[in-house]
Amino acid sequence: MTDQERERLMESVRRWQESVSAGHGAAAKAETSYGHEVSPLYTPLDGVEDYHRELGFPGEAPYTRGVQQTMYRGRLWTMRQYAGFASAEESNRRYRYLLEQGQTGLSVAFDLPTQVGYDSDHVMARGEVGRVGVAIDSLADMELLFDEIPLDKVSTSMTINAPAAVLLAMYIAVAEKQGIGPEKLRGTIQNDILKEYFARGTYIFPPVPSLRLITDTISYCSRNLARWNTISISGYHIREAGANAVQEVAFTLANAVTYVQAAVAQGQDIDEFGPRLSFFFNAQMNLLEEVAKFRAARRLWSRLMTELGAKDPRSLRLRFHTQTAGAALTAQQPLNNIARVTIQALAAALGGTQSLHTNSYDEALALPCEESVRIALRTQQVLGHETGITATSDPLGGSYYVESLTNDIEQRALDYLDKIKKMGGVVRAIEEGYVQREIQQSAYRVQKRIEGEDSIVVGVNRFKTDEEAPKNLLEVDPEMENRQRNKLAAVKRERDEAMVKECLGVLQEAAEGSANLMPPIIEAVRAYATLGEICGVLRETFGEYEAPTF
Repeated sequence: MTDQERERLMESVRRWQESVSAGHGAAAKAETSYGHEVSPLYTPLDGVEDYHRELGFPGEAPYTRGVQQTMYRGRLWTMRQYAGFASAEESNRRYRYLLEQGQTGLSVAFDLPTQVGYDSDHVMARGEVGRVGVAIDSLADMELLFDEIPLDKVSTSMTINAPAAVLLAMYIAVAEKQGIGPEKLRGTIQNDILKEYFARGTYIFPPVPSLRLITDTISYCSRNLARWNTISISGYHIREAGANAVQEVAFTLANAVTYVQAAVAQGQDIDEFGPRLSFFFNAQMNLLEEVAKFRAARRLWSRLMTELGAKDPRSLRLRFHTQTAGAALTAQQPLNNIARVTIQALAAALGGTQSLHTNSYDEALALPCEESVRIALRTQQVLGHETGITATSDPLGGSYYVESLTNDIEQRALDYLDKIKKMGGVVRAIEEGYVQREIQQSAYRVQKRIEGEDSIVVGVNRFKTDEEAPKNLLEVDPEMENRQRNKLAAVKRERDEAMVKECLGVLQEAAEGSANLMPPIIEAVRAYATLGEICGVLRETFGEYEAPTF
């Protein structure tokens, strides 16, 4: 744009603004999730007249427009519904049902005892077994979970963090029993412990040994599971805890940088493990802001990995899974959630996600029933096959508003990253409570706007109706916990106790030294040592993390 063209455009915009102010078209104030005021009109003057410089092309650095050249024209995103509840047998039935309905990948939800490394018979597990995910105590449960599911043909994501290495070891062992080598396995373990310390809370060990477990897993998989994503750095839970879009990007990428630096410090080649790093983001209700968030995250990650020394273009690509926002689901008028999930899924697709989970409309009330799960999956299928959004890569690229938001989110996220770096890194920022306070303040601001009706939530603070209590909600059988404990007791009676003791001893010796922990964990799993026993050895060696109070 020439200076003369710029001046003419500026004059035209000024006249339009005066016309709006003088007439009846003055709009109410609007802002982003992070408090940035949204203009009633965007033009090339909003810092995007040279957008081609930062955009590039799909499949090329800086990947603003997507990580594949043709995006969904080549292949649709993986439709991966998150599921898991009660026993391994019940979850297995749900997985096979979803695969029959056209789902293309599995996503496993584990119960809270499993997430924090306790067996179902532990006193801390009482009342929580199988409630928010499937209970996995030993390899026997994992065998039931994937019964009749060919692991060389299905991609599996497991949302597990502190004991991720143990659950991955169980998955490898199940595949062995199916005659499938680890090199054929495709999937992801979340394995992202840092966000647990400030956004979610399912940690076990202190940060330093936790980072060792992660880097050991990355190293092992780089050599043995070439198609496996060794970590899924999660912004999803950061956003669910109350963070805004900028904080979701900034804190997620700050964690990712920490993992990369830890692996490099261990002697690993960044371009050996970099291509297998993946991310997990939230899709919230502000459609265009979310699209811009995904685009900004891709561009910023390409920049950060270049600065960290990556040379392989595959290491620069931010590949991510998306889940629609659980925090946006309402118990009031739950059928409205179908519309919410559709909008959020649309944002993920327009933003270039590689895989997607759509929440079920009844999840604010209970575990989803088969009907609601089917509707959630059909939502993805309708978007992918009926809307035309897959016909071209980055269909919103070049939008003045989207490009302006992309630039703004990227710069604000970079400001956060610079501040965290000056503080001494993410671990230090967590120890000082900085990240926690930032998220808490954002969450407070959101709630205050809802209570003051500055933000409208349909059916909650506006457009309310009298409703009957919902019926036919899915419930976990209270007897399931006793049955799970009995199964665990049977496993312990039938296994070779001497072999278990030997394997746990080898694991403890490795934990006290510097050897990679994955091989002894796999051997312990093969001997049917339980999750709690393996984590117990590591607890004894590493200690347990106690959250500070601020």
